[in-house]
Amino acid sequence: MPEYKAPLRDTKFVMQELLNCNEHYARLGYEDATEDMIDAILTEAGKFTEQVLAPINQIGDEQGCTWNDGDVTTPDGFKEAYQQYVEGGWPTLSQSVDFGGQGLPHSLNSHIAEMVSAANHSFAMYPGLSHGALATLEAHGTPEQQQMFMPKLVEGTWTGTMCLTEPHCGTDLGMLRTKAELNDDGTYSLSGTKIFISAGEHDLSENIVHIVIARIPGSPAGTKGISLFAVPKFNVTPDGEKADRNGVNCGSIEHKMGINANATCVINFDNAKGYLIGEVNRGLHCMFTFMNAARLGVANEGVAAADASYQGALAYAKERLQMRSLSGPKNPEGPADPIIVHPDVRRMLLTQKSIAEGGRAFVGYLAQLVDEVEHGTDEKLNAVAESKLALLTPIAKAFLTEVGFECTSHGVQIFGGHGFIKEWGMEQLMRDTRISMLYEGTTGVQAIDLLGRKILGSKGELIKPFAAEVMAFCQEHGTDDDMAEFIKPMISFGVKWQEMTKEIGMKAMTNPDEIGAASVDYLMYSGYMTLAYFWAKMAKVAQDALAAGTEEKGFYEAKIKTAQFYFQRILPRVKGHAACINNGGESMMSLTADDFLF
Repeated sequence: MPEYKAPLRDTKFVMQELLNCNEHYARLGYEDATEDMIDAILTEAGKFTEQVLAPINQIGDEQGCTWNDGDVTTPDGFKEAYQQYVEGGWPTLSQSVDFGGQGLPHSLNSHIAEMVSAANHSFAMYPGLSHGALATLEAHGTPEQQQMFMPKLVEGTWTGTMCLTEPHCGTDLGMLRTKAELNDDGTYSLSGTKIFISAGEHDLSENIVHIVIARIPGSPAGTKGISLFAVPKFNVTPDGEKADRNGVNCGSIEHKMGINANATCVINFDNAKGYLIGEVNRGLHCMFTFMNAARLGVANEGVAAADASYQGALAYAKERLQMRSLSGPKNPEGPADPIIVHPDVRRMLLTQKSIAEGGRAFVGYLAQLVDEVEHGTDEKLNAVAESKLALLTPIAKAFLTEVGFECTSHGVQIFGGHGFIKEWGMEQLMRDTRISMLYEGTTGVQAIDLLGRKILGSKGELIKPFAAEVMAFCQEHGTDDDMAEFIKPMISFGVKWQEMTKEIGMKAMTNPDEIGAASVDYLMYSGYMTLAYFWAKMAKVAQDALAAGTEEKGFYEAKIKTAQFYFQRILPRVKGHAACINNGGESMMSLTADDFLF
């Protein structure tokens, strides 16, 4: 199993040098988020992920979870690790001080979440969904509900889930059958079955609070009749203490391709007591608070997977001896050269490196936008941040998980035959990561959201704030010779991006299927362009550091060289996506269903 090392230096580069978190936190009033405090927290997070979570990652995959008459037992070491996680105060880090949290920035917690996921994806999912449950309760819950549920969720002694999918419906939530009937005391009795519920039952926390969508009898059909509820595994007293068992039961756990140490559950609600969150029939609106938080968390999973696979592949490539370099022996005293000298291995390693580090910058940027939305006092800045989040969230979720999975495939390939063998850990990373492309809406769902609802639905207005930021950067550095190799392709491909958007809109006026046909290619084009922006910014920061005479010359030179690789070998992929978009959807829609023969 590869030895995981928390990427502390690069994380600090992104936070402090690229995104200027110190000024960002000071402006938003995070008085405790000083540079020394951030360094100390990141260092401790590195120790915890390296020494506690990473060592039980492979054990968790081998043992998996076990189900017995409704109870789920996690693999060896998970319960103890979770106890250390709670005792270390990690669940409370970015939560409100009103409910026992430390009140530190969301963006700081986001970088720690990446480390947790990279070290142990299955473990990360147990506390991970609690953040979405907390955000939903804080935004839409009543004061009484917040006092009942939030202190224990913040503390980490309780965990949360998101219950959407049912056996007969996945993305099409309007088809749900779970019903909620009003009780005399104002609570509701929920009955129905939910499937694919991550961390739906386990032995890590004292209680589990399920955030559940259901339909109240008499409500409109479809998504207009969805309401949202908090349904605890154990009933809760008004002062937030655990009481008797609720009508919530785990019917089974799924046997999966990966993340075997996280229990993916069938949850049965049998007249379970629940509490309405928000207004009747406004559940989907409230649920999007949870889903948007979860989509950013899943984007982080893609970055984590790319980095973990890169770390393992890099260590192996430096040690594994195979063949001689085409340009002459590089290890003349040995029987062969280390495989890192071979161009194709370099191609895969640099792809992993450019995606992991570029993705870290992308997610870090989004996390700071969340800080702005949650704690900013300037209405104009908040509105701009919300627009950028709306545009970039589907791109980040879908693009970073797609390319993150690609990076895990490169990890297997670099190991050769050994990559296919379990004890090396690379195939586990690939299996564990595959689910991230499905979570919170598949790539196709995110693509339709981006192109259909966000871009065309807003008549292009939503893209303007982020496009203006990118254009301002290009204009600022457009005459800088050292930046020309980055700025020129960004402008060229950016113009093409605008042209394609208009062309798709025109085609869609006569054939709406053109939106679906173009959507995934459009999203991937958008993803590569967005990552190019962050790589160009990182290259500029590195150039400035070298010009100032930094003592870390190797670190900053590597940034510039990786940026050059990204622009020369990864960004040109947009040409293929553009060609597919330009060719339209006729070839994929011309066959009838009966023509798909086998």
